[in-house]
Amino acid sequence: MVEIPETGRQALDAELMREWAARGIDTLTRHRRGVDELNVYPVADSDTATNMVATLQAAFQGGTPGLGLEALLDEAAGRALLSARGNSGVILAQMLRGLADAWNADTVDAKGFAAGLRSATDAATGAVAVPQAGTILTVAESAASAAAKAAPFGLVSASRAAAEAAAEAVAATPGQLPALARAGVVDAGGLALALLLEALVETLTGSRPTGALDLLERHRVRAVEETEQVPRETGSEVYGYEVQYLLEANAGAASELRHRLTDLGDSVVIIGSRAARDVTTFNVHVHVNDIGAAIEAGIERGRVHRISVTRFDDTATVHAAESHADARMHAAPARRPAHVTGIEAPTRALIVVTEAAGLREFLAGEGCRTATAATVGAELAAALADGADGAVVISDTEAAADAADRAVAAARGDGRRTAAIMAPTPVQAVAAVAIHDPERPFDDDVAAMAETIEACRTGEVRRAPGGFTAAVRGQDPASFADAAEAARDLADRLCAEGAELLTVLPGAGSDPETVTALSHHVREAWPTVEIQELPAADTEPLLLIGAE
Repeated sequence: MVEIPETGRQALDAELMREWAARGIDTLTRHRRGVDELNVYPVADSDTATNMVATLQAAFQGGTPGLGLEALLDEAAGRALLSARGNSGVILAQMLRGLADAWNADTVDAKGFAAGLRSATDAATGAVAVPQAGTILTVAESAASAAAKAAPFGLVSASRAAAEAAAEAVAATPGQLPALARAGVVDAGGLALALLLEALVETLTGSRPTGALDLLERHRVRAVEETEQVPRETGSEVYGYEVQYLLEANAGAASELRHRLTDLGDSVVIIGSRAARDVTTFNVHVHVNDIGAAIEAGIERGRVHRISVTRFDDTATVHAAESHADARMHAAPARRPAHVTGIEAPTRALIVVTEAAGLREFLAGEGCRTATAATVGAELAAALADGADGAVVISDTEAAADAADRAVAAARGDGRRTAAIMAPTPVQAVAAVAIHDPERPFDDDVAAMAETIEACRTGEVRRAPGGFTAAVRGQDPASFADAAEAARDLADRLCAEGAELLTVLPGAGSDPETVTALSHHVREAWPTVEIQELPAADTEPLLLIGAE
């Protein structure tokens, strides 16, 4: 057993908070696979640690330098809110919000630390519609109570007590959740929280407790050798989809939405600022069958964006939604691998208009029709003549969009169902192609592709006098002497705002070594983000990156 010193740093400030966050991210990244393998509740989607790592990275990596503790936590909580993934990520983001609400100074002692854990626990528990014993919430409660009791003895004692109580609470979770007992594992989210608290102890003292790591080793062996993972916990068997989105609304509307979503499904978590009275941003998470109803419930109460829909398991039992009109949306993938899904559209043509020859060849290989501004009219006519009963045309420049609009208008004049969508950049056009689903009704498919284009954030690296600039669209550019450094900075900023996939389009004169170095950097610094490279274009910018 590791001997933990009784003394250490007795006040938490911004520097220590950043160190704790970095150590926590590193810890969860190193043990991500093991924690993910334990994930059986509320659904066995094996992504608990992955989602928590992504949330912490979005919160703390690439933030404003030089902030004090209060401002740092407030910024981190806001970034986590916008980028939180999955049930565990959303709960962790709300815990950060609770810390930010409680830590209103630039240094925190033991008493303040305990108050922060209590605020974080209460905030997370309040965000969950139906809190369940044996989860991360139970572990957080134990940690907060232990920290409060040990606070009179200093920050090191309070942090040790919280970490030890968390590990003990994790060990008890199989006796609280039948799903965990059947699978022979402990709760994955609670274990990840215990690992984070142990990382704090190491930050303060230089030595690390091993209670959580010991649990991980013991239950990893049992999960692999002795048991079969259950598909999901009782109460969730009928729900086949995870729906998540950001909602711009007021607190009253968010409260109404919580009740509505509880009627539609389970695992309802809605997070936002507890102090919010006017319009603010909420991160909404629910497991449902009726995807359309869950999204419409948000639209009725505010502005909905960054919609994500994930099917848990193709073998899952799905009931009433299959006969509902909105079941047409089920085929829409929300998370995809780092390649473009092939297109098979026997009754609907998809045409991408781009001047990038390499991109046209790439998309054609994926089964997508392509054209230039000069040939889009002929390509659309050919697609309709080949038997397509409708067509969607995506353009990646203003000139291409003008040509596409004319071609679509002519086809509509002949009574054919067509639509034109403008993608400001080629990487956004590729994102729209990937989400295309010919089995959806025409209008739904067009809306899904347009939403994807809007949600895809972009940035570019350009040559400049004496060096290079990197800029996220809508933000001021930063200057760099080296192209590789500019590319890394751009990727970091895009990933810090939340990303699952980066799409890289090299431009004229781009250096392949720069792209290779960028790929290595993303894999090391952002292990949960996938990256794909498109064929090089012969135009500026030097590098174009899209983030989804």
